[in-house]
Amino acid sequence: MKQNKISRRNFLKLFGVGTAAATTSAITGCDNKRTTKAIIEPPADKMTYRTNPSTGDRISLLGYGMMRLPITGGQGAARENPDADLDQDLINQQVDYALAHGVNYFDTSPAYCQGRSEHATGIALSRHPRNQYYIATKLSNFAPESWPKKESQAMFENSLKELQVDYVDYLLMHGCGMSSQDLDGIETFNARYIENGILDWLVEQKEKNRIRNLGFSYHGDVEVFDMLMQWHDEGRYHWDFCQIELNYLDWEYADEINSRNTDAVYLYGELSKRNIPAVIMEPLLGGRLANVPTMIVNKMKQRKPEDSIATWAFRFAGTPEGVLTVLSGMTYMEHLRENIRTYSPLVPITEEENTFLMQIADDIYNLNTIPCNECNYCMPCPYGIDIPGIFSFYNRCIKEGYVNENHLSEDYKKARRAFLIGYDRNVPRLRQADHCIGCGHCLPECPQRILIPSEMQKISKYVETLKRGPASEMQAGTDGKEDEEQ
Repeated sequence: MKQNKISRRNFLKLFGVGTAAATTSAITGCDNKRTTKAIIEPPADKMTYRTNPSTGDRISLLGYGMMRLPITGGQGAARENPDADLDQDLINQQVDYALAHGVNYFDTSPAYCQGRSEHATGIALSRHPRNQYYIATKLSNFAPESWPKKESQAMFENSLKELQVDYVDYLLMHGCGMSSQDLDGIETFNARYIENGILDWLVEQKEKNRIRNLGFSYHGDVEVFDMLMQWHDEGRYHWDFCQIELNYLDWEYADEINSRNTDAVYLYGELSKRNIPAVIMEPLLGGRLANVPTMIVNKMKQRKPEDSIATWAFRFAGTPEGVLTVLSGMTYMEHLRENIRTYSPLVPITEEENTFLMQIADDIYNLNTIPCNECNYCMPCPYGIDIPGIFSFYNRCIKEGYVNENHLSEDYKKARRAFLIGYDRNVPRLRQADHCIGCGHCLPECPQRILIPSEMQKISKYVETLKRGPASEMQAGTDGKEDEEQ
């Protein structure tokens, strides 16, 4: 796999991009911090489109990911109450706005939003003519009890019912490469799709025009990805598209951040050789690439003051010619509005900008953050742990310089105080890392293959060390009492 890596120098050559200097409209994208600047409406007729070579579908480069839909009472309510109602009125408004501005690809799953995304998506889209949009959903048969053929078939039939359609435009086998229980990636894939005959059944549904495009989303074990590429080459199965994680950090660092992930440079290269369109997920890594440390923000703003940090990530993800659409989970109207502006039309990344982004990727990688994209697949935790909330806070503290294990440094006391106070404010004490018992219930659910119990133990020990106070003070006779700043 490594021998096939595409060098940074060949990025533009592979993607077919010119080297002319480019600028683009400002975007807040999925930046976590709200802005107060004046609203700038994007044009309604400038969306960039890509053509699917299998069907000729003209797909908007911006795809609407229906994974992080707005919640009644705001997103803060969702973490406290995972069963909080979706805000259907706001979902309808945002879908209407997206369609009016050229967005025509909507991606959902039976697993999204605690199983409610398809229903909400169906309500919003059914108010419009069927030929105005493309629906992508997934066979999300992760749990072993859903592996029998009848159960998987029932899941697909229920998707059609919830989405209020007679056919699905894009159907994905969800999470190919993920392991489950004691099975590795290959064994899990075979149990979910081959041994039960469900993949052949999906092919039959495509022949009956109930599925227009059949593909898969990839997470985890690259042997599964390579096997599916081989099947495509042999004519055993034909993949109309494939969904992969691609952003400027995962381009070359995916397998170093997470040993069970695969660099996007390899995944995209294999798809490109076969002319298989790529659907892109996590262009912002769950918002991480829109919320980078101040030192990195300064570098990016110095280069393009008019662009937000998210602009860079969206332009990078949309630049490759083989990319069919880039998914974004747009919770708020401002996310949708600004992302539309970025792709209306797309200004591709230049060779010089690509080199700059690879340098930024180096900076981010060296932060050693936990690769959580807050997909919430690990939730709810049976013991009430706020897993994504803890990881989000910990990563934010790393990026802001508040994770400091050197008690002799000048900033140690300030960092210690900021971490401990912020931790209690952001994560209720009964939901903090020290309450994790290491049951492993979350492990098979994480697409990023994070060793969640180990990370919880690490964070818990770090917090306990902070609470005890600096080692130098303990040695000086403080008897482990907390300093006044606690």
